[in-house]
Amino acid sequence: MQAELNKLVSALEAFYRQEKFLLEKDAGERALTHRLAVQLETQFPGWQVDCDYNRLGERTLLLPHGTIVSTDDTLGKSVYPDVLVHQRGIPINLLAIEVRKASNHQPLEHDQHKLRAMTDPHLWFAYRIGVLLILGRNNVSAAEVYVGGAIEPALTAWLAGRLKEAGLGAR
Repeated sequence: MQAELNKLVSALEAFYRQEKFLLEKDAGERALTHRLAVQLETQFPGWQVDCDYNRLGERTLLLPHGTIVSTDDTLGKSVYPDVLVHQRGIPINLLAIEVRKASNHQPLEHDQHKLRAMTDPHLWFAYRIGVLLILGRNNVSAAEVYVGGAIEPALTAWLAGRLKEAGLGAR
């Protein structure tokens, strides 16, 4: 999993190097996630990288009823992950990323619940890794890594260290 997270760090380095205008102008979250996805495509050849993608092959991406994340809307509030690294036609799902701007002061619970659910190994479409990124104007102010339906403290700490080494960690 560290190999995949290293690729994420490389994509974030390129993102922060190339997207200063969007960051300085406080562009919307969707603009930022799109540009991050562009950088991820270069890091994950052979994989598809999508934003706000709600499909699993021919099916619509729905979490089981009873989960804390709503699954019955099409307003971008339920299971529309910000960025996915996956295979579209078949459920081979590598990385689900939720992005928040540091200036967004809404509670993180929705994104955290979504990542716990999307990495839950009991679901047939589980993503191998989930990452929550809080993007500041100059660095990643916080990051959490999810594996097996829960936050993974060791990988979260490892990612924080890698971000700091790359000059992208919280200061």
